[in-house]
Amino acid sequence: MSPLFVSMLKKKEIEKLALERINELDKGLFIVETVISSKNVIQVELDVEDGNVAINDCVSVSRNIEHNLDREVQDFELQVSSAGLDKPFRVLQQYTKNIGNEVKVQVKETNKTVEGVLKHVDKNGIKLETTTKERVEGKKKKETVVREYEYTFEEIKETKIVISFKK
Repeated sequence: MSPLFVSMLKKKEIEKLALERINELDKGLFIVETVISSKNVIQVELDVEDGNVAINDCVSVSRNIEHNLDREVQDFELQVSSAGLDKPFRVLQQYTKNIGNEVKVQVKETNKTVEGVLKHVDKNGIKLETTTKERVEGKKKKETVVREYEYTFEEIKETKIVISFKK
């Protein structure tokens, strides 16, 4: 068997073990990404449909994976964590979770970045709403202008949550 095949088989096994515990916990957790390095460092990133991933949930998923893999066969390092706020979205569930939140979308073709409220998500793409103050011809004061943008997932280079500390 080629090393790539073994790695893929292992990735599926790790995700299966993670999902077993995720389903038992029944808290809306989902896997964002599973990566296995060439040095057998296994990284599993989780997110949750509503709120934040609890440390105890990461520990619980980690234990289920660790207790079901045999270190005698192959040594490994396991890291189970929540998906970082600074990282781009990688799965549809992250988009869905963030409907109503401000996001920053970088468009592939133009490399333009559009910042706005995520209004709609489906399997094909997203709808974003921006609100800006602009000068309108013939008016002295700037007026609020609302625009909608639609992007397919193929058009999006990356999407990130906008972190804001103001209320």
